[in-house]
Amino acid sequence: MLSTSPNPETQAKECGATSDPRIHRGFAAAESTNMAEAGTGLLEQLKSCIVCSWTYLWTVWFFVMLFLVYILRVPLRINDNLTTECKVWRNPLNLFRGAEYNRYTWVTGREPLTYYDMNLSAQDHQTFFTCDTDHMRPADAIMQKAWRERNPQARISAAHEALELNDCATAYILLAEEEATTIVEAEKLFKQALKVGEGCYRRSQQLQHHGAQYEAQHRRDTNVLVYIKRRLAMCARKLGRTREAVKMMRDLMKEFPLLSMFNIHENLLEALLELQAYADVQAVLAKYDDISLPKSATICYTAALLKARAVSDKFSPEAASRRGLSTAEMNAVEAIHRAVEFNPHVPKYLLEMKSLILPPEHILKRGDSEAIAYAFFHLQHWKRVEGALNLLHCTWEGTFRMIPYPLEKGHLFYPYPICTETADRELLPSFHEVSVYPKKELPFFILFTAGLCSFTAMLALLTHQFPELMGVFAKAFLSTLFAPLNFVMEKVESILPSSLWHQLTRI
Repeated sequence: MLSTSPNPETQAKECGATSDPRIHRGFAAAESTNMAEAGTGLLEQLKSCIVCSWTYLWTVWFFVMLFLVYILRVPLRINDNLTTECKVWRNPLNLFRGAEYNRYTWVTGREPLTYYDMNLSAQDHQTFFTCDTDHMRPADAIMQKAWRERNPQARISAAHEALELNDCATAYILLAEEEATTIVEAEKLFKQALKVGEGCYRRSQQLQHHGAQYEAQHRRDTNVLVYIKRRLAMCARKLGRTREAVKMMRDLMKEFPLLSMFNIHENLLEALLELQAYADVQAVLAKYDDISLPKSATICYTAALLKARAVSDKFSPEAASRRGLSTAEMNAVEAIHRAVEFNPHVPKYLLEMKSLILPPEHILKRGDSEAIAYAFFHLQHWKRVEGALNLLHCTWEGTFRMIPYPLEKGHLFYPYPICTETADRELLPSFHEVSVYPKKELPFFILFTAGLCSFTAMLALLTHQFPELMGVFAKAFLSTLFAPLNFVMEKVESILPSSLWHQLTRI
């Protein structure tokens, strides 16, 4: 095939047409249009990317807030608000309602017991003093209803009604606890209850293996008898017959060694301290201050008192700072630190930095209620040991340096429970200022970070929902923010020569 070469004239015309300026302008316009369209497309893509990224942005903010909540769970006491249940214990040294709590109410007009505390006592009474066979005996059936009665006068009337039908040990117990206005009257009623309770116990002991009902009745009669004997020992202690009280408690612990739920050994420790029988106190501690047994403020602080007694009369903080602590002094300080770690509320009551109130009928271990119950009965024993309170005053705060984060990690015990404040507020009367531990303010960095993140999230949300309005606000805010700077700049421009200002701007 023959190839045709282009015509020179045609090439010249085409070249001439290409060099026309109007054609160049057309090409430029088309090119600018294409660039504009490309820019518009790029903006649209960027806008779509921004819109799509909001979902991921909110996901990131969600996880950031979860992380902040996790970090702030301890200082904000979030777990305390979510879980407020703490196990409470019957106060082994609880007072008598009629002879002590009610007398306080008559004198001061204040109620020393809360409804929550009394409701717990009612549940205890139903557990200890009733059984499934009570409906078979009219007097016991009346008392079964009496323990559920909220009105004190109705309970007392029911107890008298039960005694009209038959001698009933639990009816005497109720009258001794709530109707007797003196300890002497309460003791007389408990002695009557003891006579009836021992007879019921002997009868049910012989029949306990005849069936489940007889076994439940024997368990109830055992609880009643132990309660009566323990309260009689407490009456003897309150009336000054301390040695008699110690003998009754020892006999009771030998007769019923498995009933540790009444914590009779704490009553025994207090009575032995009153007799200043420190060797006997040490023997009781050696048996009950064991790693496998639950601790209490009475156990820990009594052990600290005995260690402090060995060195407190000659202890001087100035001399100890010069020569250092001896082995005995170190043991005493460590015992105090151990006690303070278990219950940090006690020292303020023992040092009379905080006023005491009547102890409640139930206590929360390691809480303010337990501290009140312990200090109410044991403050006199600390005062009797020369220098013991001085040693406590000089050393108790050193405990907190060993446990900087008590809610997360303890030293000798488990971390301090965070639910004590809520439970103590329900156990203690409203006129008492509940002791709170640990008292820590939130660090400024945590507060600043939380506030900054919350503010940024709010701005992001408003900008996403109202972009134009937030743009106006942003411009107004920035103009207001920089208005003083612009004013200063204008004044400087008017004062300085233009040539000098020009040179400064170039620099």
